[in-house]
Amino acid sequence: MTSYQSRLGEGEGIAEELAESQRAISIAEFFEKNKHMLGFDSNARALVTAVKEAVDNALDACEEAGIKPDIYVEIQEVGDYYRLVVEDNGPGITKEQLPKIFGKLLYGSRFHAREQSRGQQGIGISAAVLYSQLTSGKPAKITSRPKGQSEAQYFELIVDTDTNEPEISVDETTSWERPHGTRIELEMEANMRSRGSLHDYIQDTAVVNPHARIEFDEPGLDEPLKYERVEGAELPAETSEIRPHPHGVELGTLLKMLEATESYSISGFVQGEFTRVGGKTADSIIANFNDRHFGRGMAWKPPQHHEDVDIETAVEEAVANKGATATAEFAAAVSDEIHDRDRVAHHEIEAIVADAAEDAEAAHDTTFGSTVRENAVEAAWAAVTAERNSDLYELVDAATTVRKDDAAIEGMASRLAEKFDTESRHRLTRDEFRRYVDRAADMTEEHDDATFGETARENVLDQLWDAAVPVPDDPPNVSEVADDRDTASNLLEAMRETDIIAPPTDCLSPIGADLVEKGLRKEFEADFYAASTRDAAVHGGDPFIVEAGIAYGGDLQADGPVDVMRFANRVPLVYQRGACATTDVIKGINWRNYNLDQPGGSGIPNGPAVIMVHVASTNVPFTSESKDAIANIPEMEDEIELAIREAARELKSYLNKRRSLQQRRKKQDKLATILPEMAEKLTEVTGNDELHIDDSLARIMNNVLVEREFDGETVRLTVENNDDTNADVDLTDIVTAEPQDTNGATVVEMDGEWFVKWSPTVAAGESATLEYRVTDDAEFTVSVDGVEDEKLTVDA
Repeated sequence: MTSYQSRLGEGEGIAEELAESQRAISIAEFFEKNKHMLGFDSNARALVTAVKEAVDNALDACEEAGIKPDIYVEIQEVGDYYRLVVEDNGPGITKEQLPKIFGKLLYGSRFHAREQSRGQQGIGISAAVLYSQLTSGKPAKITSRPKGQSEAQYFELIVDTDTNEPEISVDETTSWERPHGTRIELEMEANMRSRGSLHDYIQDTAVVNPHARIEFDEPGLDEPLKYERVEGAELPAETSEIRPHPHGVELGTLLKMLEATESYSISGFVQGEFTRVGGKTADSIIANFNDRHFGRGMAWKPPQHHEDVDIETAVEEAVANKGATATAEFAAAVSDEIHDRDRVAHHEIEAIVADAAEDAEAAHDTTFGSTVRENAVEAAWAAVTAERNSDLYELVDAATTVRKDDAAIEGMASRLAEKFDTESRHRLTRDEFRRYVDRAADMTEEHDDATFGETARENVLDQLWDAAVPVPDDPPNVSEVADDRDTASNLLEAMRETDIIAPPTDCLSPIGADLVEKGLRKEFEADFYAASTRDAAVHGGDPFIVEAGIAYGGDLQADGPVDVMRFANRVPLVYQRGACATTDVIKGINWRNYNLDQPGGSGIPNGPAVIMVHVASTNVPFTSESKDAIANIPEMEDEIELAIREAARELKSYLNKRRSLQQRRKKQDKLATILPEMAEKLTEVTGNDELHIDDSLARIMNNVLVEREFDGETVRLTVENNDDTNADVDLTDIVTAEPQDTNGATVVEMDGEWFVKWSPTVAAGESATLEYRVTDDAEFTVSVDGVEDEKLTVDA
């Protein structure tokens, strides 16, 4: 059977026929058929993704308006569908902007902004609206009340996939109890099979947004789950947009910037359009650009006295009709200046000749015009470059090892010298120098049976490049650079190879180690918490900061692998854990060094722990549009590892100390069993009074001992430090009678009891005593803080 494709071209007009079938599609139509790219690839995941997009929008809106977020999330069963409701207390959305925000893909305010934010592309919430209408056929219902307005605006809308524009079916005002904020309702095909992932997302969001309050309700809950904000937690620091960094732009972006700028010069352009570029940095960029665009002028050593070349004579012969004296003085001045230099390039001879000509004109009232000067330059240059072999021999010899014999070096130098005949001014780019070196080396290997490997060639190239001199030509203006892709590419490479300070970090708003720890404490009942925040680093010109936190013990699940929490710009990454750089880094750490179980020595460790990692960046390198995993960028992986290790070192210290205290407790328990029996036996044998063993136990165990003496009026509390380090003791004696003469201790009365607070620092092997009086009968209860129970003995 003949296929359609095989019949193409048989008749006339087939191209026109095919052309008629071609048409452009909108971004909404594309995502209509590729929902999986945005995280809507299953009914279970779709619900989680929709919640995530709506909550991210709510958090961003509140923070941008300086409002501490108060977010309500509810999931309802509605027949065959699920209804998602998300409310916030943000600033609200104007009537003009609301339809586009929810009903137009790729509509947003942060796509071009170089500052940290949860969303940038303007796809997320409108994609949720699109998925909702595709699966349920129902419009999104949106209520929004801007701050200061008496009524709310109510819309029902869908996304027109043909035009990527909102199609509004209801537009009216309504009353709403919230003074300001936004509410969205979506009905969609979904299921609750990913309930665990949904709960994880909500809890994780509360951990990394300790300034937010979140309430979550779903079918089957007796009452909504409430995640309160951390007491005292402030809004994230306000970020500032930064200009792009020269190390972070691509060629296409640079061309667009060149076309759009109002700057005339390259110096003005790089200083005005990029961050961290001042006058000196701009000069360095232009110097690198000139090297690439114009090349460098090869500089040669002037002829030596033993060489059969005379610059002065050559110049004198090149000048005609200027008078013998003027010509001689001119030629001598040129020769002397050239010989005063170690090396000289063609453009430097041009400057030398120009200066000598002006001096001769002033002294002899004659004119040394452009033709005379050009002839003098060429004569001097010919004299300087007449013998290049010896000069190049020195450079090649300095670049190669002692294993190269003189014949090989001489052969390489002579063949290099021949290459310079092709360019009269010997002005070459580094790539052109490289081609000279490669051709000369290849010929030397072929004819002289000598080897010039990559290292030797690179060393020779470096010697030549260092001997060459930057040219003084003015760089092209911005419009000329913009009109030529190769010239623009030279500018891009010049910027990339220039050493430029890392971009500023006021565009970032990390959580901070203190709040990371507080967020973990708020959501996880554990015995130990640690957190770290790294200094800013740079990838591709975009700054980023990595933070890590660890919780251990307590009520955390002891069996199985630890819980890994991944975040980017304060957003939990729920899916694709195995494809994420954070997971790869955690797997690659040897957790046995930090006292966690790790079967096989690699992979996710086991134990009752939570490991969280947060990456804050102006441009997080996600692996896909669904933004579920961070790409394996070496600079970012290094910082993730360092942040985790900082927190893990604290965990290791805690676990070592805990193990030591456990061993101490076992020893103390054994002594507490043995010593009374020994004391009883000694009393029986000696007939003496019963021995008091608490003091002995404290001294054997090197404990801090707290003892009380009371003679009916005077109370003495003695702290004896038997340890080898200082003890900072917080002691509170609760007394049922008012204490007198407390010798500097703080006294607080509460409900008929007096709290005598004393905080001495007792040196190793020393003791301290607090003494006070009571005039009435009293009862005493002492409380001691600042010393672990295993290192404390109280006899009071």
